[in-house]
Amino acid sequence: MKKHIVVLTGAGISAESGIKTFRDADGLWEGHDVMEVASPQGFKANPELVLDFYNQRRRQLNDVKPNQAHKDLADLEADCKVSIITQNVDDLHERAGSSNVLHLHGELRKIRSTENENDIKVWHDDIHLGDMCKKGYQLRPHIVWFGEAVPMIDNAVEICETADILLIIGTSMQVYPAASLMHYAPEQVPVFYIDPKPAMDSNQQITVISEKATDGMEQFLMHLDELY
Repeated sequence: MKKHIVVLTGAGISAESGIKTFRDADGLWEGHDVMEVASPQGFKANPELVLDFYNQRRRQLNDVKPNQAHKDLADLEADCKVSIITQNVDDLHERAGSSNVLHLHGELRKIRSTENENDIKVWHDDIHLGDMCKKGYQLRPHIVWFGEAVPMIDNAVEICETADILLIIGTSMQVYPAASLMHYAPEQVPVFYIDPKPAMDSNQQITVISEKATDGMEQFLMHLDELY
């Protein structure tokens, strides 16, 4: 039976493709206070600003490509079962060829009704004020904003519980509930953590690789050869 590698990814893996990390040093996201553009309150106060913000992020996907770390993860499927749980809202994992990707925080290329969170559609264009679902409610980005429930978290927990290896790439391990997922992996499962500024130290179970995603994946693949 193929070993099951569960991969938790964050902004760090997409940074090498040119997508900025969620918040830079001054606490802003692309120049905006996060709560202005990533909260229900922000959307209620200024829906046009929020729609424009995500329209720009969506357009940016046309100008970026998966990097080698994304491709390496996709290539792992030849020999292992690979489940990717990502905090990222881009589609770079899918474009690299990964076939099993769960987006915890939503997806830029999907929209949903403001009235029904389950009325979700694939969407590649801009969203404008006045764009409505079939029932006449405003459309919004299919993004989990601050203060909103994370509907896929239970699915993510179930996946982590079946891991043979846990690989964490490019996340600060500070955003909950995503940061709690590593604790659902079975006891004694090898954990590899790739990040240039790691939020944890190596121990008997955890191997920390203090590198950016592409270089870190090279080292992980060498560890994987040693394990199996």
